[in-house]
Formats: sequence, C-alpha cells, structure tokens
Amino acid sequence: MKPITEYKDYREYLLDYYHERKRCSAFTWREFAKLAGFASGSHLKLVCDGKTRLREEGAKRTAQAMNLSDFERDYFVLMVRYERAKTDLEKKKCFEEMQALCEASRVKILGSELYTFYETWKHSVVRELAVAMPGAKPNEIAKMCKPPISAADVSESLSFLVKSGLLTRDVKGHYHQANQSLSTGRLNVVAVAVHSLLRQMGEFALEALDKLPISERNFSGITMGVTAESYAKVVEELVQCRKRIVSIVSEDKNVEKVCRLNMQLFPLTENICKSASIREAQK
Repeated sequence: MKPITEYKDYREYLLDYYHERKRCSAFTWREFAKLAGFASGSHLKLVCDGKTRLREEGAKRTAQAMNLSDFERDYFVLMVRYERAKTDLEKKKCFEEMQALCEASRVKILGSELYTFYETWKHSVVRELAVAMPGAKPNEIAKMCKPPISAADVSESLSFLVKSGLLTRDVKGHYHQANQSLSTGRLNVVAVAVHSLLRQMGEFALEALDKLPISERNFSGITMGVTAESYAKVVEELVQCRKRIVSIVSEDKNVEKVCRLNMQLFPLTENICKSASIREAQK
C-alpha cells in the first residue's frame, strides 16, 4: 500500500487496506468489522461505500484493528476528524494538526505545498512578479504589490516557492516557473486553503470597485433564470473560458502587471420547482 500520508480520504485508505488483506488471505468485511469492535458485520463496508461515517472512537478501534503504528494511527484519526469537520475553520485547524504531526515525524503530506500556496494571496502574486522582474530584490517586489507587503514577506514567499518547486532559480539568480499555470487538481484538503484565497480575492475585488478607475478594472454580471441542464452548460462554458484565458496570457513574453480574474456563479433564490412541489403536496 501507499504511505498513509499519500491519502486524502480515510475511506480510500480503508478500501485499499481491505483489498490488500483480501489479496493475501480470505479476509472479509465481517472479520474486519469484528476486529474493530463493530456489532454490524457490514459497517466498514458501508463506510467505504459512503453510506455512513466513522466516529472518532470507531476510527481509533479501526486503526488498532489495522495494526497501524502510533504515527499512522494518529494520522488516520485526524483524517476522520477532518472529514467530519463542519466548517472551513475546523478543517483548517485539523489539517494543521496533520501537518504538525508529519513535521514531528519528518514525513511529508502529499499536496501540502499546494495547501500552503493557496492559503494566502501573497504566494501567487510573488510567483508572478519574481519572474516578471528578473534581478529584483525582495523590497522592490514588495513595493509592486497591492496591497503592499513587507520585504520579509517576499523573502519568505520566495523561499517557500523555490523549496516546493513552484519556482526555480538559475545561476544568475533569476526566477523561472516550472509550470506557467497551476491547478488545484483534486481539492480535498487544498479546498480549505482555496476557500481562504477566494475570500481574500473577493475582498480585494470590492476594494478595486471603489478605488480603481473604470479604465483599470472590468466588472460585469448577469442575473438569470436557469434549469439544471443550462446551469451545467454555463459551468462548462466558464471552465472552457478560463482555459482560453490561460492560453492567451501564456503567450505573453513580457508581463506588465499581475491581475486577478474572479469567476463566480451562485444562486440568488431557492429551487423554484422544488418549492412548487412542496406547496402542491401540502394542498
């Protein structure tokens, strides 16, 4: 099996463990559940199917049934706690506990560098400016940011970006992007940091609306009625539009400034058809 830190979903880990045991013996879901102390022989199968969830006490018993090491047991329990967390703040705190556990054990969480990258807007802006301003010192990059940040912030960001492989540095000290564009891929834990970044960028958008002249910003919106089918088509159109925009800017040889494009689509009402069905049923 893969190291436990390469898993972002405890159900996937449980399923891989079961299949590995099954491959080597006549292991069954009933036996697995019995070892973990569950009354129902199908409980862990239902967990893996997404039909129910592990509670923390059940997670500890399941980890013991799998004979996990102290580190693996603690990490597994934290994965369960993360999945049960209801708010981004709870998920963020839980993931930071996972990071601290791994650092103490000198183990790396797969994808943790993207979590750190998306946790603040500074990394994405510094990553662009460092390449666009070859030879620039941290204080020069800092002065170009809106809102302004400190030279220490830039130095810390550059160090992280190089260490994580999101930037490379040549013999002349010039920075280069290993990949011109980044994707969050399968979000999971990274989603918490992305939510934080989106909030920050949303606040900057409101400031830009008030402070920047129309010639330096472009704001527009549509209020529209949709069906489930047309909504899906609009989402796909936005995905393709974003890809075309990335292709356009990727062709630029010299960057003049760093901009942010927010794409937002969200409901302003409840589902009308569902509401009508409820009213009809109440007659």
